[in-house]
Formats: sequence, structure tokens, C-alpha cells
Amino acid sequence: MPSRGLAPRRIVQLSALLAMLAFFMAQIASALLPNVQVFVAASAAGLLLDLYLQYRDPGLLSALGKVHFVVTVRQLLRDMLILVGLLRIDGINPTHEQAPLLIGICAFYALHFSCQAVSVLVRRTRTLPIVTRNIDATSLRLTAAPPRILARRQGSRLLTFSLPATTGLLVTAATTNAVWGAIGEGIAIALTIGGTVYLGTWLLPKKRAKSEAKVVEWVDQWLADYQPTVAMYFSGGSTSAYQANMWLSTLSQIDAKPLIVLRERFMVQKIDATDVPIICFPKVSTMFSLENSTLKMMLHPANAAKTSQVLRIPTIKHAFINHGESDKLSSCNPYAKAYDEVWVAGPAARERYALAEVGVEDKDIVEVGRPQLTPIRQYSGPPTGTYTTVLYAPTWEGWDGNPGNTSVVLAGENIVRHLLADEGVRLLYKPHPMTGSVDPRAGRANERIMAMIREANTRRSGARPGPEAAAELARRAAELDTLTSTAFRKSADEMERMLLQGAPRGDREAEIARATTAWESAFWASFPEWEHQIITGARPAIFACFNRADLLISDVSSVVSDWLSSEKPYAVANTSGLPEAAFRAGFPTVSAGAILTPAADGVPALLNAVRHPEHDEFTAARAKLKEHLLGPSDPPSLARFDAAIRDLCTKADERRTRMNSRIAAEIPSQRGAAEETAHESDQGLGPDSDSDSEDSGAEDSVNA
Repeated sequence: MPSRGLAPRRIVQLSALLAMLAFFMAQIASALLPNVQVFVAASAAGLLLDLYLQYRDPGLLSALGKVHFVVTVRQLLRDMLILVGLLRIDGINPTHEQAPLLIGICAFYALHFSCQAVSVLVRRTRTLPIVTRNIDATSLRLTAAPPRILARRQGSRLLTFSLPATTGLLVTAATTNAVWGAIGEGIAIALTIGGTVYLGTWLLPKKRAKSEAKVVEWVDQWLADYQPTVAMYFSGGSTSAYQANMWLSTLSQIDAKPLIVLRERFMVQKIDATDVPIICFPKVSTMFSLENSTLKMMLHPANAAKTSQVLRIPTIKHAFINHGESDKLSSCNPYAKAYDEVWVAGPAARERYALAEVGVEDKDIVEVGRPQLTPIRQYSGPPTGTYTTVLYAPTWEGWDGNPGNTSVVLAGENIVRHLLADEGVRLLYKPHPMTGSVDPRAGRANERIMAMIREANTRRSGARPGPEAAAELARRAAELDTLTSTAFRKSADEMERMLLQGAPRGDREAEIARATTAWESAFWASFPEWEHQIITGARPAIFACFNRADLLISDVSSVVSDWLSSEKPYAVANTSGLPEAAFRAGFPTVSAGAILTPAADGVPALLNAVRHPEHDEFTAARAKLKEHLLGPSDPPSLARFDAAIRDLCTKADERRTRMNSRIAAEIPSQRGAAEETAHESDQGLGPDSDSDSEDSGAEDSVNA
């Protein structure tokens, strides 16, 4: 997304690439003239710049890789130009002095490619067919990873190890003494040999993990010992992990043996802190270990291309639980009919599927509520303090570019302007993290809104918390970070992380819940109550903002459905172009809230209704809509979720019983037919009784 904040960085990146090109041009020109001073300076500056970018901004150099000007080509060109320059400098004998230097450079590159080959072998031996978290995998002989510069950073390795050689050759160019070049090349060759030998020790039996067959056997044994019954299956891109993370608290509380099944290796570290065992099956062939396990059902929070691969396992039942519900069409995806059941929050979603006519039958829909909404506090009356806290949480623009998806572009600035005009309002602005990823206008509007909020804060004043509040927040943040993240050294690879992320000790999730509550209290206490807040990070989470706010302003999204569990007032921006009556009819979740036009001139009346509940005409409607969207409060959602799990597991057991009975019934009949055929053959009554005995024996041998 283009924005003013990124422009300076892009200018710096472009300048760095142009500087590298300029150094190469200067190196070529000064080598041909020759000009020793410029030649040495340009060669050294080019290498140092390349080395700096390798460590500080490797992503920038990927642009050069697209035109195949990779680091090996750059350094080889740099060294060849130095040798050409030495030919042009008087005082260096090409036959007796430069020839050995050329041989030395060739030997260095041969060793470099040998080291690269060893690094490929090491990486392959350390790439296991499965990846785990929260599982004790020490029996797999897991070991720490080799240094990253040797195993995975071949560009950095080449530039670092060639630094002595290039330095020696440049000193030779400046002094016309070839000894310096030979010394530099000798050091570079020694470093490469030493690095290759050291890296090769990871190919020895003591440092190698077990074979793929042994690893799969270990997984099968672990599954047999753990005996999971319910798994959450997830596959997706790096930005989609939140879809699975929102179900972690529920998964850890269910009355079953839970398991998390992933398909992408990188996703193992994207899943938030949890005690639930995690297994990643990158290949379909290894994933079918689940077919022979005790697993009875899978929960699916999202549709993904790889979902079809696990749906083929006949012994497992599948339930689609989604990652949020709204009135948008994306909440009624036709793919949902591929699952055995579709679990929804309440009657509204059942009606939504019926109206969508996407092939999901009513008998396959199960209402379970939204168990993860438990932390949201209920409405306790109008605001009693000096300020009315308003949460403006717009959604993003969506892939289809529908102007009704997000209010940021057409209404966001007007909404914020009206809110900031009220001296009794404290605004919490929490935009969707993908805002502006599709429509640049949304990104620019988001930047302007944040600028408005910052400017409004400069016009307010009052007492601020003392330094002890900031110290308490830092302490609580450090405590929470310790519990929710694992510190890895830079060289750590997949195998080393598996070793470090073994079976968790103690009830870590309960500790995280306590630490999160303490951090949230410290966070809000670290700011004055009059200061508006822009919240773009993962903390505080949206539910924590719910509990601080007296009013929500949002768009047609799952945020509104979740907010309704509190029964607090809310408003939805209508930027769809539909009349209000049609908007309410088309989107049931907005029926118990105020509707704001793009001009947002209804904000003052909305604030008045929040402060004076007697003017709130939607109080009863919110309670009714809450039950319609989320189902009844009794029994609790988690109890209904557990009941749905038990029912689907029972269906899985019943199916297995039927299949086993059917197989058992078929085997005796097949055995009886075979015995009867054998008896007829002994009596000479078989269909081939007149055949030649040798031919019959040959045919029996082939059939056997």
C-alpha cells in the first residue's frame, strides 16, 4: 500500500541500489584507465555496501535476484574486475604473480560451492516430515541448529569469507606486492574449509535426526498414547492465523482430548501461546496417520484449498465453525456443504444459510453460540465518569471493493470529527489490520483519521499518570511476553524450535489469562482518562476494548455480532448507498442499533442516547437480537459446544461400528466362497477341471 510513511524508506532503498551500480561502474572504469585510488575505493565500497545490505536489509537485494544479479554473480564480477585491474597496473607480473592469484580465487569459489552443497544436505536432513509444538520430541534425537551463516545465509557467507581475499587483492593493487593477495586468499580458503568441515559434522549420526519412516512411526505412537478425540484443522497464509487463534481458548476448555492440526510449516509459530498439542503435516501422505488414530472429529475455523485433503479421511467427522459471523455473503460460503455439520452461533445464521441457498441443509446446522465471548462484560448502565468512551472499530475494504464494506473511506473522517467535537468523549480507534491492503483510499483515509486524533490530543490537557504507571506496564508486558513467546536465537531452525517447544510445564494458559488481565489493567492505567487512543497492535485485544467502551461504532462485520453479547448501545455506518429501511432489512445485525449516514450527523443524538438510557429506543431490541444472533444464554455457549462435540463424536463412533460390522459380515462370506471353490477343485468339479495341470499350477502361482 503506497503511503507517505513508506516513501523515505523507498528513497533510501533506491539510493542504495543506485550506489551499488555506481560502484560497479566506477570499478570498471578505474580498472581500464587504470586509476588505482578510485579502483581500490570503488571495489572496497561496493563489497562493504553489499555486505551491509545482506545483514540489514536482505529483502532489498531480492529485487536484484529477480534479474538474476544474485550475490554470487555480484561478488564474482567484483573479484574478476579486481583481477582485470591488476593486469592494468604496472609492477605486477601477470605470469608469476597474477596467475597464482587467479588460481587462488578459483579454488575459493570451488570451496564455496562445496560448502553450499553441504549446507543443502544439512538442511534436508534437518527438515522433518512433521513439525510439532507442545509435544515432547526428545526421542527423535533433535539437536541445535548449525550457525545460520553456514547453513542458510549463503550470500552472507560468501561475502564474509571473501572479505579477506578481496582486501588482500586490493592491498596488492595499492602496493603492487602480490604477497598480500596470496595471504588474503589463503585466509579466505582456510575459513571456507573450516566452515565446510564444521558444517559437515551435522551430517554425522550423532547430530542427525531419525529417518522419515522413524519419525512417522513416532507420530503414530504418540497419537496412540495421547488418544486425541477432537482436532482443530487449519491451513492458510501468514496473515490468517487470527482465524485459528480466536478459537484457542475454547479448544483448551472443551471436555475432550484436543489437538491442533496444521498444514504449513511457518504456521506452527503463528499460533498463539497454548498448551494444546500441535502437529503440522506438510505432506498429505503423513497426514493420513490421523486415519488410524483415535481422532473422531475435526473443527474447521476457515475454508482453505488444503481442506479437501483432510475431508477424504472417512473415519473422521468434520464441523465448520467459521472465524466470525456477519451478514456478509462470505459467511455463507457454498464450500460449507462439504462438511458433515455447520456450527453457527444462533438462529440468525441458520436463517442466513436458508436464504443463501448454497446447498447447506438445515438438518446439518447446529447452534452452539460463541463460547469465546465469555470475557465480554455485560451492560451495567450509562457512563458514570467524566467521559463517554466510544470504540470506533471499522472493518477493512474486502476483496470485492464494495463501498459498503468499510466506513473508513466515505464516513470515517466525519464520524471521528463529530466524536472529537464532543468534549465529553474519549475515543478508542481500532481499525482492521488489513485496512488499505486492497484500496489505497482506505489506507490514506486511515492515516488522516489517526492524524486527526493525534491533533485532538494536543488540544486536551490534564493530569497524567506518574512514571510508576509506565514502569508497571513495562513489568506486566515483560511478564506476559515471557509466557506467550519463546525466545529463539537467530540460528534456530525448525528442528531446534521443536526441541525447545516440547511439552508445556504447568497450566500455562491459566497463567497467561491472569497475566493478560494484569497487563490490560496496567495499560489503561498508564494513560489519562481524557486521552484518545489509537490501537493498532495485537494488544489490547478487541474484547478488552469492548469492556472499556460505552458505545461501539462499526460496519457490517462480526465485530457487531460479538459486541451484542454485552447488550451495550451500538451504531453501524451505512455507506452502501441503500435507504435505511433496505439496509436494516438486508443486514439483520444492524436492526437493534443506530444507523449513521456518511455525513455522520446522527452522532450527537447517538451520544445523548448512550448517556441518557431513557432516550435509547433499542434497549429491548438489543436483548432480543442478541439471542437471535448468539442463541440463549442458558445453557452457556461452552456447554452447548461440548454437547455438539459429543453428538458428532457419537456419530463418528456409530459409523465406525457400522463399517466394522459390514466388513466382518463380508469376510466370512468371502472365506466360505473360497472354501467351496477349493472343495470343488479337489473333486474335479471346478470350471478349469479339464485344463492342463501344468497350466493350472502356473495360473495358481500367478494368482497367489
